[in-house]
Order: sequence, then C-alpha cells, then structure tokens
Amino acid sequence: MRGVRTGLDNLIASPPAWLKGKNVGLLCNPASVDSRLRHARLLIDAQLPCRLKSLFSPQHGFFSEKQDNMIESADTSDPILKIPVFSLYGKTRVPELRMMDGLDVLIVDLQDVGTRVYTFMYTVSYCLEKAREHKLKVLLLDRPNPIGGVAVEGNCLSPAYSSFVGRYPIPMRHGLTMGELARLFNREYGIGCDLTVVPMNGWKRDMLFPATGLPWVAPSPNLPTPASTVVYPGQVIWEGTNVSEGRGTTQPFELFGAPYIDPVAIEAFLRDAVLAGVVLRSTAFEPTANKWKGALCHGFQLHPQDTTLYRPYATTLLLVQAVIACHAGAFAWKQPPYEYEFDKMPIDLILGEKNIRERIENLDDIEDVVASWTDETEAFERMSRSYYLYD
Repeated sequence: MRGVRTGLDNLIASPPAWLKGKNVGLLCNPASVDSRLRHARLLIDAQLPCRLKSLFSPQHGFFSEKQDNMIESADTSDPILKIPVFSLYGKTRVPELRMMDGLDVLIVDLQDVGTRVYTFMYTVSYCLEKAREHKLKVLLLDRPNPIGGVAVEGNCLSPAYSSFVGRYPIPMRHGLTMGELARLFNREYGIGCDLTVVPMNGWKRDMLFPATGLPWVAPSPNLPTPASTVVYPGQVIWEGTNVSEGRGTTQPFELFGAPYIDPVAIEAFLRDAVLAGVVLRSTAFEPTANKWKGALCHGFQLHPQDTTLYRPYATTLLLVQAVIACHAGAFAWKQPPYEYEFDKMPIDLILGEKNIRERIENLDDIEDVVASWTDETEAFERMSRSYYLYD
C-alpha cells in the first residue's frame, strides 16, 4: 500500500508560487521530517535558498531534549544553517515581535498526538494570534493524528481551567489533525489569521500511525513510539498524582505504578469492571528519573488489544479511582505549580474541571461520569466536522 504523504512532502514536491521571494520562519522540532527522514528546515532551505531566516521550537526544545514540564529551553542557533532558533518554551511561550521581525511567512510543521493537554497545539495558537497582529501569513504543513481521526472522547475543557495544557473547550481526545485543529482555532475562537494548510495525501480518519507507512520520530522524549500515543489520552492523568506515569523508564505512559500499590488489591477492585479493548498486566519497574526515582514501583502495563473499543480516558479515570479506593492513605494529588499555573490543582488543569476529580474521590460510577459529558462531546464532534480535511 502506498504510504501517506505529509504536508511537508507535498510542499517540497510542489511549493506554491506565492512563496518565492518571501522571508520565512519555521516552527519545528526533530519530528519535522519527510518520509525519507530529511528534516524540514534543510528541505525548505534548499527549496528557498537564503529565505529561511529563523526557526522556532516548542516545548521540550529544538532537539526535543527536555524531559519534563516547566523545563525551559533557551534561544540558540541552528548548528547547520547558522540562523537563530527562538524558544517558545523559555522566557516566553508567546512569539515576540523581535522574533517575527522581517518575516513574511511562518511555516508550521509539528507532529501532534491527538490529546488536549499536549502543548504543541497551543504554541501554534499563539503563533496564529501573533502572525495576525504582525500581518504574517501562516502556512501549516499537516501530519497524521497518530491515534486516528474517528474517536472523540472526554469532557470539554471548562474555560475556568484554561491553561497551557488546555486553552480551548475541546475534549481530551479531539480526533483532529494539527491542520484541522488550526483551522478550528482560527475561526471558532476568533483568531482570524491568514492561514493556509497544506494537506496530506492518502490519510484516512481510521488510520493509526503504523498504518501510514511513515517513520515515527518521537515529538517529545516520553512519547517514544506510536504505542505510547495510544494510551496517552488517559495515562497523562497520572501526571496530576503521586503515581509514576512511567517517566524514567523505556515505556512511559504504558506503565504506571508506585511503591505503595498492591496490584492484587487493584485487580480485586476491578474484578467486575469492563476494561474494553485493553488488558492490564501487573508488573514492577524502577524509574531512573522523575517520580519515585530509584524506587521499586508496583503497578501495571496497559496493553491495548482493540483500539476501536479501548477508551483511554475513561479507562485511566477508573484506574485512578481504583488506586484511591485501595490506597487512600498513600495516594496523593500533585500540588501546584503545573505548567505555569500556581494556584489550581494540576489534576483539575489536566481534566479540564474540578468536578471530575471530586466524583472520582467520591467513588462515583465511572460510567455515570462518562455519561455526564456525552452531550458536550457529541456537540464538539458535530462542530469539528466542518473543519475536516479528510473523509
């Protein structure tokens, strides 16, 4: 089967005539590669000699080397092209005028992972806003949603809990590509930037990343494989707790655990639960960094078996509830700060409201919790279809 062609592949194969002679900036990171693993900045520089003037990097740094939240990157210089690299996760998360000075076009080429709390989409949204202010055109090169474009899951973010891990009222699993998200943000939330999306060829909404035929380059250090993105919309919830989400291991987000967890007790609590499309395997691991560094953690690895049935968000909400029920004295919610928010609970920022945390603590039936957001999720899905670029 012929593989998917990304927006980058299509831009290089057939650049628009209007781009000739323009001064260009590029928002990118190590995953900004074509189907032959050639980096976007080198391809664009070859296509537009001497016109690529600056680079911009999102969270985790230009080389995707920063491991965790609130670890900032400094501005630097590209070692090959000798042009400035401006960090959008350092002293500022919003592009400054000095960074865009002299540019005509900002090209965006970032791999999203389909989950509301992943910050790249909000870096793009700030770029759209500043591009409008400074009268720059934005050319976004689209890439696959690695967890597909069919399933939409989770409550929509409450505006009261807007942060850098959630600016807009979208579900935890939004089912859109970065190009579709940018189109939605630009119109629905009144940005009004001059935006053009270069679409992919060959991508279908039911494709998970392995079906695309494209090489996977980790967009951030703790999403090393497409498998980690499948569980991420749920397993990211552990970031708001004192349970390890597997950072500091070779299987981040696939694993979760803590020294105090008793897998037998958790399995007993879940005995009558239906974990659709996924199998829990009890295990132990020792993180080399982050929570519980150097300590033996007991817990589980998630093994998705049928991704059409697996609900990552609902599944991990149930797992958190199981840990609370079995280990109330040892379990704790992470305290602020989290992603530059110093007052609100990190878990509430991740979940997008505080009511869900309270219902988990009260041991409410998770299916009742899921039912409480069904209407808003369906409303988002209907609205978002008008921004689809792919059937």
